[in-house]
Amino acid sequence: MNIALIGYGRMGHEIEDIALKRGHNIKLIIDMHNMNDLCADKLSDTDVAIEFTTPEAAFENISRCLNLAVPVVSGTTGWLKDYDRAVAICKRRGTSFIHSSNYSIGVNLLFRLNEELSRLMTGYSDYSVFIEEIHHTAKLDAPSGTAIALAQGIIGKQNRYDNWCFAEDKRENCIPVKSLREGSVPGTHIVTWDSEIDTISLRHEAKNRKGLAYGAVVAAEFIRSRKGIFTMNDVMGF
Repeated sequence: MNIALIGYGRMGHEIEDIALKRGHNIKLIIDMHNMNDLCADKLSDTDVAIEFTTPEAAFENISRCLNLAVPVVSGTTGWLKDYDRAVAICKRRGTSFIHSSNYSIGVNLLFRLNEELSRLMTGYSDYSVFIEEIHHTAKLDAPSGTAIALAQGIIGKQNRYDNWCFAEDKRENCIPVKSLREGSVPGTHIVTWDSEIDTISLRHEAKNRKGLAYGAVVAAEFIRSRKGIFTMNDVMGF
């Protein structure tokens, strides 16, 4: 598989390492210094583009590739106001697109466990839920896309909550989310259901970025020969 890497920071380097170990080729690397290379000529023999950049640049990068009928795996968060526009381009051009707030296999298992626990908690109003996420100080968005996805997973299974809010702005029918930025933490997410009697928690703690990179390459392998809009549920067979 010929891959175009869009974004060549720490995640880009991890993805490159995983992709090469899995027998793929990196045909094009795009960063802020060569954005003009994200064009038809340079992408002509690309099977999939993997995009991890910034919220400000993501939609432009994604739309360029999709308009050229190049499948895209995107892991950038903070740009999803334009998600439906990207979906429309993908459908119009007859290619494939997947976005995930977190490609880690472990985190996607956490998503499923979170939804199932939320469903089971429907009948137990003595418990209230909150989410905490911890990331490195260079992370640009807060809460993390993963924390928002966890909140949305709870909302989809509960009738007590209709939105999330920052913990300091806690209000009725809202899932409080606390965001911390510390050192070089790759990512920790904790979902806690608390009552006067006991506490139930789901926790995922990333040790490094390899899990994210691995999942992104697996997602690229999955969408390469498919057409349409996908999620990590599709990749993992849920």
